Amino acid sequence: MDKTTILVGYASCGIAAGAREVRALLEAKVAENGAAAVVKQTGCLGVCYDEPIVEVHDAKGRWVYRKVNERKAERIFAEHVLGGRPVEGFLFHELSASGREPSHYVLKRQERIALANSGVIDPECIDDYLAKDGYQALRKVLTTMTRDEALQVVIDSGLRGRGGAGFPTGQKWSFCKKTPGTEKYLVCNADEGDPGAFMDRNLLEGDPHAVLEGMAIAAYVIGASHGYVYARAEYPLAIRRLRIAIDQMRQRGFLGEKILGTDFAFDIKLKEGAGAFVCGEETALFASIEGERGMPRIRPPFPAEAGLWGKPTNNNNVETYANVPWIIRHGAAAYRAFGTEKSAGTKVFSLAGKIERGGLVEVPMGIPLRDVIFDIGGGIPKKKAFKAVQMGGPSGGCLPASLLDTPVDYESITATGAIMGSGGMVVMDEHTCMVEVARFFLGFTQRESCGKCTFCRLGTLRMLEVLDRICEGEGRQGDIEELQELASQIKGASLCGLGQTAPNPVLTTLKYFREEYEAHIRDKRCPAGVCKPLITFHIKADDCSGCGACKKACPSDCITGAKGEPHEIALDDCIKCGSCRDVCPTGAVYTR
Repeated sequence: MDKTTILVGYASCGIAAGAREVRALLEAKVAENGAAAVVKQTGCLGVCYDEPIVEVHDAKGRWVYRKVNERKAERIFAEHVLGGRPVEGFLFHELSASGREPSHYVLKRQERIALANSGVIDPECIDDYLAKDGYQALRKVLTTMTRDEALQVVIDSGLRGRGGAGFPTGQKWSFCKKTPGTEKYLVCNADEGDPGAFMDRNLLEGDPHAVLEGMAIAAYVIGASHGYVYARAEYPLAIRRLRIAIDQMRQRGFLGEKILGTDFAFDIKLKEGAGAFVCGEETALFASIEGERGMPRIRPPFPAEAGLWGKPTNNNNVETYANVPWIIRHGAAAYRAFGTEKSAGTKVFSLAGKIERGGLVEVPMGIPLRDVIFDIGGGIPKKKAFKAVQMGGPSGGCLPASLLDTPVDYESITATGAIMGSGGMVVMDEHTCMVEVARFFLGFTQRESCGKCTFCRLGTLRMLEVLDRICEGEGRQGDIEELQELASQIKGASLCGLGQTAPNPVLTTLKYFREEYEAHIRDKRCPAGVCKPLITFHIKADDCSGCGACKKACPSDCITGAKGEPHEIALDDCIKCGSCRDVCPTGAVYTR
C-alpha cells in the first residue's frame, strides 16, 4: 500500500456528530505535513451511536476509531498516520488486513448484503463502486442472460419486497413483464416517512450505485425504458449523492442508449417529494410524480397494468433494489442460504428510541427479536426494563417483552398483530406510557391522511379524540370498546394502506397493554408516570442521598433541600417534566 487511506464517516449521522470539522482537520494535517496519505469520505457503517467514525487503512490493516473529535483526530494523525502506532484507547474494533472476521459484537451478528459497501466506499466515486464488483451484475444480465433467465434468478432467490408488504419481488416483476406495452416505467420508492426509520436514507447516502444498478436490472427484466427515484426532499445529502451517481452512470455508459453496447436503453430521473407520508403508497406516489396531489387511486387496475401515466409500472423500495446486484452476482442459492424458507435473505433495521446502540443493522431473517435489541443493540440504557418495541412505523404495532423471542420474519411478525414494515424498530423502556404511544402514532397518521376516505379522515380523528380524553384523565367506561369498533370500521373501509393500518398501534397496545388503558380510565392513573394530568412527582426520603442532581436538573426550581439531606418537590410549582427522575442516581424520585 503506497498511501495510507483515512476514511471519514460522512453520512448525515456523522456530519451531525461533528464529522465535517474532523474531516477538515485531517485534510489540513495531510496538506501541512506532506504525508503519504489521502482523506476520503464514506457512508455510515451503521454504528450511528459512535459517530464520528474515522478509519485508517495502512499496510498493517484496517483500524476503526469511534467518537472522534478534533482533539482525537490530531492524535490519530500524529501517532498512527505519521508514527505508525494505532491509538489503542480510541479504537472501535480491529479488522484483519483482508477486512474479514470483524471482532466487534455489533457487526459479528450481522450479514451485510444491502449494506455491504456502506461505510466502506466513497459513495460519490463510481470507481470505488466498480472496484467492489459494481455493475458486474448489470453486465452479466445484459450480455449473458435473457430477461426470463434474470427474472428466474430473482424468483428463485425468494427476495420479497422490503417496503413493508413483503410481496415476492420476482412475481411482481413478472406481472409487469407480461403486460403488453411498448412503454413501461420503473419506480424506486425512497419516500421514507416512518418516525424512527432511516434505512433508505443511509443506503442512498452510503451506496447509491447499488440501488441504481438494481433498478437497471429490473428495467431490463420488465422491459422498461424510463425510471424514477422518488425521494423525500428532507434527505438533501441522499438526493445530492443520487444526482452524482446518476450522472456518473450516464458518463460511463450504464444509463442511456445502447447500454454496455447492447440494444437496452434506460434512463433514470429523480423526483423530490414534499414530505407527504401518504405518498409512500404507490398510487399516491405515482400521482405526485405526474404533478398531481398525492392521493391514492382505486385498484384494480394494479400498477403492473396501469401505473404511472396509465402505463405498466413496477415499484419497489430502496432496499429491495439494493439486494438485486448481489443476488445476480452470487446466485439465488447463496441468497437463500440466509433467512428462513418463506423469508429469505437479510433485512436492514434502524434501531431507535431507548436503546444503547442506536443505528443501522442488517441481520438474517428469522433472528429472534431479543438478539437484535439486546445482543446487537445493547439493550436499554441506564439498566431500565424493556417494555415494548414498535415495529412497522405508524402502520405497525407495539410488541411486549413476552414476545421478544419472536423470529424476525414476515409471517411471525404479522402473527403478532404488528408488521415488518420497511424496518424501523423504536424501542421503549419502563417509563413509556403505551396509551400515549398509541396517541402519538395515531396522531401522526391522522395528520398525514389525504382526506379522500371518510373513514380514514374522520374515523382516525374520532379515535384520536378518545385517546386524548383518556390521557387527560377524562376517560370513561366504553372508551375501549369504542376504539375497537372505530378501528374495525377504518381498517375495513379505507381505500389505501395508510387508513387500513392506521389503527394498528391502538389495537396492539390494547391487545398487550390493556391494563394501562384500564388504569387510565378506571383509576385515573398513568402507571408509567407520563400523562401529566394523572401524576405527581415525589422524592422518597429514605432513598434520597441529598446529592442535588435533581435540584440542578429541575427547570422550574421547585426542588429544595440541603446538600446531604433528603430533598422535596414543591408540587404547586412542579411542571412534571420528569428531569428529576431521569437524573436521580438512587431511584428516589417516583410518581403517583
